[in-house]
Amino acid sequence: MYDLAIINGKVWIDEAFHRLNIYVLGGKIACLSASRFEASEVINATNEYVIPGIIDPHVHFALGTGERRSKDDFLSGSIAAAFGGVTTIIDFLDPSRNVDELNQNYLKRCNEAKECAIDYQFHATLREPNQSLEDFVFRMEQLHLKSLKIFTTYSDSHRRTDDDAIKTLLKLTTYHPFILIGHVENDQLIDLNPDYPFQLLPLSRPVIAETEEAMKIAGFVKETGGTFYMVHLTSGETIEKIKAKYPDLINQKFLIESCPHYFVFTEDALSKSDGYLYTMAPPLRTKNDQLKLKNNIDYINTIGTDHCSYDITLKHKTLLNQMPLGIGGIEHSFSIMHSMFGDKIIDKMTKNVASIYQLPTKGLIKAGMDADFCFYEMTPPFTIRDSHSAADNDIYLGMRVTTKVVRTVLRGKIIVQNSRFIPH
Repeated sequence: MYDLAIINGKVWIDEAFHRLNIYVLGGKIACLSASRFEASEVINATNEYVIPGIIDPHVHFALGTGERRSKDDFLSGSIAAAFGGVTTIIDFLDPSRNVDELNQNYLKRCNEAKECAIDYQFHATLREPNQSLEDFVFRMEQLHLKSLKIFTTYSDSHRRTDDDAIKTLLKLTTYHPFILIGHVENDQLIDLNPDYPFQLLPLSRPVIAETEEAMKIAGFVKETGGTFYMVHLTSGETIEKIKAKYPDLINQKFLIESCPHYFVFTEDALSKSDGYLYTMAPPLRTKNDQLKLKNNIDYINTIGTDHCSYDITLKHKTLLNQMPLGIGGIEHSFSIMHSMFGDKIIDKMTKNVASIYQLPTKGLIKAGMDADFCFYEMTPPFTIRDSHSAADNDIYLGMRVTTKVVRTVLRGKIIVQNSRFIPH
C-alpha cells in the first residue's frame, strides 16, 4: 500500500499537463499511473493542477545588517513560502573572506535554519577574499555548497570582489562542480549621496550600472569559458544588449534570474504615500524597462523573490541611507508570475532551478523524486488579501490574480491545505 495517492489531477510532466495519478511511498514519488491503487491517504485533485514544488533560489531570512534584521526568520519565512507552493528555498551564508570564515558562517546559518518548515540549501558568499580561491571552492564542495555569490558593488561595506578574482572563479567553474552567481552593478556608477531621499533610488542605482557591468561579466564568461548566473536582473535593456553581443552565451553560459516585483511595479511606486515600502536594490525601473523585461521572459532562466521583509518602522524613513532595502513576497510569487505568463513560468520556478543548483531529487514529477508538489486552481480574477509573513506590510496585497495555490505537499506530507499550515 502507498502512503499517499494524488488522484484526478492534471500533472505537469515534460512541459504539458497529463491526467495521471501520483503514488507516494516514503516521501518519494513511487509511480505515476492512470490506474487506481490503495493508499493510506488520498488527495482528490479534481479541477486542480499539480506541479513540482516551487523552488525559490533567492531569499534572505533572518538577514542581519548592522542593528537591523529582516523580519522573517526561517520559521515565519518558510511558512509564508509554503502558502505559495514553495517547498525549497536557497538562502545565503554571510559573506566570507576565507575558509575559516566560511566554516563559521556555515555553522551559524545552519543553526538559524533549524526551524525551517520546508527544505533548504545555502549559497556561499564571498567578500574581499584574502586566501586561495581554489581552497575556498574546495571547502565549499566539502560542505556540499553548490553555488558561490559575489558582489561587483558594495565596496563601501567591503563586500565587493574585484575583476581578477571574478575571472579566477569563472575559470574554477570549468572544473569544479559549482556555479558562480552575482549581484551585478558597476560600483563606480552608484551614487551613495547621503542626502538622497528614497524617491531618488533609481538615480542612485541607474540601469546603466547594471547593463554595463553585466556586459563586462559576459565578456569575462566568454574569455574564461566559465558559467555565471546573474541574480535579480531588473531591466530588459540588459538582456537585449547581452543577446546582441553574446548570443551564444545567454541561456547557456550566462544565466539570468529576475524577480516578481520588477514585472509588477515600476519606479512610479516610489512616488506613492507609502513609496518607502517599494525600496530594494537594485531598484524598480521605468515602464519602458519593464516592458522590455516582459518581452524577454523567454531569456530569463529562473524567478527568485529576493525575499527580505522589514516592518514599516524600519522602512518609513525620508532618506535612502536611513532605511534597509528589501521587500517580502515569497508567498505570492508563483500566483503572480503564472497569472502573468501562464505555463511557461512553471519550469523557471521548478525544473530550471533544480538543474542549475544541483538539486537532483527536486524540480520534476517522476518516479524516485521527492514528493514535493504545488497544487493550484485557475479562477476568475481575485484579490490577494492574505499574507503570512511576519512583517506588518505586504506590497502585493490588493493585486488581482487568476492563479490560486490551494495545497502544498512536502516529501509526501500535506503542509498547507484549506488555508491552514500543518506542521510536521
